[in-house]
Amino acid sequence: MYGSYTGRSRTRGRAAGLRTTGTAAALGAALLLAGCSGDGEGGDKRSAPTVEQQPKDKDPYWVNPDGNAARQVAAYSEDGDEKNAELIRKIARQPVGEWIGPDTPEAEVKGVTEAAAAVDRDALLVLYNIPHRDCGQFSKGGASDGNAYRAWLDSVAKGIGDRSATVILEPDALLHLVDGCTPQEFHEERYDLLKGAIQRLKQQPATKVYLDAGNAGWQSPDALFQPLQRAGVAEADGFSLNVSNFQTTAVSTEFGKKLSEKIGNKPFVIDTSRNGNGPYKGGDPAESWCNPPGRALGEAPTTQTGDERVDAYLWIKRPGESDGDCKGGPKAGAWWPEYALALAGATK
Repeated sequence: MYGSYTGRSRTRGRAAGLRTTGTAAALGAALLLAGCSGDGEGGDKRSAPTVEQQPKDKDPYWVNPDGNAARQVAAYSEDGDEKNAELIRKIARQPVGEWIGPDTPEAEVKGVTEAAAAVDRDALLVLYNIPHRDCGQFSKGGASDGNAYRAWLDSVAKGIGDRSATVILEPDALLHLVDGCTPQEFHEERYDLLKGAIQRLKQQPATKVYLDAGNAGWQSPDALFQPLQRAGVAEADGFSLNVSNFQTTAVSTEFGKKLSEKIGNKPFVIDTSRNGNGPYKGGDPAESWCNPPGRALGEAPTTQTGDERVDAYLWIKRPGESDGDCKGGPKAGAWWPEYALALAGATK
């Protein structure tokens, strides 16, 4: 298994844990109003409690009222376990990324963006379907070839329409070109696909696109700026950092500013979903990314970062979903209530 780069983002098995309810999500706003918009695998299937949206001026992103965390709150509350219900509310009340599946992207994205628009919020979408994804590791998969990816991406864009959406584009895809994980024969195509994806998504009038750039523990700004330029970051709204990783917000901000200076002062967003206690230093360094113990939720999602170069703190990785079948976890992407409780319990 390729895993010697201990700082790598390791988006970790999203192929196994991607949402399987795209058809249900297509019901969009109507289902939202009924309290049943659908979400990923796992979690208790009892009805989710009402989840309020965050104040729009501070956090304009949509909170899914029927996500795994919300379902878990409902289950604990029904069982009379208010202590654990309150812990999981720390997750349920925040917006998290909606990772778009491979099968019905237009319907799924339409459902999410319509649900968000119904409550005057922006959808936060994560696109993770690049061919030869994750170099055949835990998250292997993706579109069968370049043409299939372009067709999928076009369906995503049609699903967004003219509704407001922020898109995190292909976590790890660029970094795996830089670190040599992706075979050389696929490099040219991948650069072309990433650049084309940015161009296609930016045809939608209310869509922001952030091209993923890994994390502060993986590669240096000097190694990244030219690949980012080649992948079309100039046409994007910026880049994303720390997706599914644990680098602190301070470290990520410093790293992001150094990288930004090399690509025309582009702004960036930081995944703060699980970085409250920083990276894990124990155990096998090759698996420090996989369900590390003792981690905590980071800063709540917000666009009020206090730094003009940092557009937002986001929860791109969904806290409480497993990184993979390591350290006692279920398959990658599956809801793991014990880990969710640990994250929330360790959060100050």
